[in-house]
Amino acid sequence: MKDITFTIPCYNSQDYMERCINSLLVAGEKAEIIIVDDGSTDQTGAIADRYAQQYPKIIRVVHQENGGHGAGVNAGLALASGKYFKVVDSDDWLDQRELKKLLGKIGQWNRAGRSVDLIICNYIYDHLYEKRAKRMGYQNVFCENKICGWKDMKHFRPSQYLVMHSLIYRTEVLRRSGVKLPRHTFYVDNIFANQPLPYVRSLCYLNLDLYHYFLGREDQSVNEKVLMQRIDQQIRVTKLVSACTDLERMRIHNPKLAEYLIRNISIMMAISSIHLLLIGTSEALRKREMLWNYVKNHDRRLYDFLRRRTVSGLTYLPGKAGAGLTLAGYKVAQKLYQFN
Repeated sequence: MKDITFTIPCYNSQDYMERCINSLLVAGEKAEIIIVDDGSTDQTGAIADRYAQQYPKIIRVVHQENGGHGAGVNAGLALASGKYFKVVDSDDWLDQRELKKLLGKIGQWNRAGRSVDLIICNYIYDHLYEKRAKRMGYQNVFCENKICGWKDMKHFRPSQYLVMHSLIYRTEVLRRSGVKLPRHTFYVDNIFANQPLPYVRSLCYLNLDLYHYFLGREDQSVNEKVLMQRIDQQIRVTKLVSACTDLERMRIHNPKLAEYLIRNISIMMAISSIHLLLIGTSEALRKREMLWNYVKNHDRRLYDFLRRRTVSGLTYLPGKAGAGLTLAGYKVAQKLYQFN
């Protein structure tokens, strides 16, 4: 068994995918790299095939009809033979020195007959074209290099979340969770970063600046204008995440994880609400009301908590004055945390 499977979902990625693939090759035969060509119309498929021919013991390629990012992740997970599973988007890359350290730690666990359900590492918001970067770490949340559980988790700062870029799941945990991402839908990484968490019993935080999350392309899904164009998909994923876990049961058996999951739903509700306000049409405002009513009808206790005790409640303030306060706060947070 390989130590880790890297899956790279690719769609028309010819201009940047080689940077991504090259960053993973330092893992050698300890890893497998599954490149999923998701119906590309440029040279993505040919580049992937060339790498597979050059590294037949490491790289395999899947060519499939276009199904979106989620379909690419699903295809990689279905074929994965590695003990651990990591998604690396085709415009992102891993730090090679930090990757070697990660593999060394996995090797150490293997020799000791140990494993963890989830490995957490740092990631970098990399504004490459602007030559600036912002590191996102978790030293204040988890003890470094210590296998622990959710009960050992401390408090997150406002800008801290467990996102796809920071997570390396044990492959069997992902399969046991039943996670399957919807096709032709953006923002599905939120499902991947949330649905499997209740199935995680052991985790370890490694203070490695591993993942470089590239920001700066105009067509990027987190770009504000693009997100506004795809707001219906953001709303869909927000609904799916809000309903994917039995929060009442989680509050009883794993209260710290329940608190985290609710916090994550809160920020997704805030993102949806804010971008609907930015669109500003009567239809958008109706969609905002419908989203909140969906949560209200699905889980009244969650709705009340979000409205009264989380940041998302501040994005659903009444009237024009409330909308103005929401958007002003968003612009301050955007400048402070550099998230898009």
